[in-house]
Amino acid sequence: MNLKEFFTADAIAANWTEASAALSPYLGAGLFPPRKKAGLDLTWLKGSGGLPVSLAPSPFDAHAPLRNPIGFDQLEAEMPFFREGFRLTERDRQELLRAANASDPYAQAMMEHIFDGVYDLIAAANVVPERMICQLLFPADGNMGISIKANGTDYTYQYDADGTWKNSNYFALESDAAWSNAAAADPFLNFKTAMDAVRTRTGSEITTAIMNTNTFNLMAKTNALKERFLSASGAARAFLSDDEVRTVVKNTSRLQVALYDRMYRDESRTARAFVPDGYVCLIPDGALGATWYGTTPEEADLSAAQNADVAVVNTGVAISRVVGEHPVNITTFASEIVLPSFERMDEVAVLKVCT
Repeated sequence: MNLKEFFTADAIAANWTEASAALSPYLGAGLFPPRKKAGLDLTWLKGSGGLPVSLAPSPFDAHAPLRNPIGFDQLEAEMPFFREGFRLTERDRQELLRAANASDPYAQAMMEHIFDGVYDLIAAANVVPERMICQLLFPADGNMGISIKANGTDYTYQYDADGTWKNSNYFALESDAAWSNAAAADPFLNFKTAMDAVRTRTGSEITTAIMNTNTFNLMAKTNALKERFLSASGAARAFLSDDEVRTVVKNTSRLQVALYDRMYRDESRTARAFVPDGYVCLIPDGALGATWYGTTPEEADLSAAQNADVAVVNTGVAISRVVGEHPVNITTFASEIVLPSFERMDEVAVLKVCT
């Protein structure tokens, strides 16, 4: 078994692409579609909110006035770098040779184990942009930004440095109006307040409310929602099905409810939810920004190396394989330079519905 020929970056990428086709996509993949650029610097424009600015009048036979990009804020940042590796040691290689020579079914299990180790790296790379995007969509206490601190590195990015977004688009409920207070809570009033604020400021229509199941269940237990159901159906219920709750919200607030309960493990291996309890993100239709990938050092410099090969998956995740001769080993790295832009952040509102 020639492992150097079998365990190539292209083979890893092809196997990952096939295996990942059966996986459900992350939320951020649709709302912040991937794009690629060279270098580390990312510059993007936060838009004026979709409101068209009337064309200026002009006399005949005169130069047209040139429009300035009024209402656009330019934001700049250096995109962060992430990288981890997986090493196939000399002992691993001997185990493979033993299994292969004995025609042992263990050989197949061993190969699957090797690929699983690399797949874990790619899956970990995919967690990074999703984690960033969810920090933007569900900002803790309304502080719009990204913060990832691990391995002696601190990546912190402020997307609302002057607090303008927080002042106009973030709504933290008082304890007496929190959704945990079923008798007094009014989710429909909360939705309307946030939707009206976004519409007044940007002209955009909110169409979807994203939350996790724990927050959804709090909403379903409120008297306001049960009374709306009673008014529409004539039936009093102590418990409403998820579909019935969604229908009440759709008919009352014209909102689709999207539940998102996927989780990940952070650098300390602690399981965390992408969407925190007690937060609701209200978004319009369409993409909200982009997930920008840069060119990693491996992609830029190892492609022509004799002892290495590189392949790229998911637009910007570089899979590089380096063969060491003394000791004999094969190390596979997953690396990415990634940062989301959030051009339509002013068209997004966030509710903190529990204190």
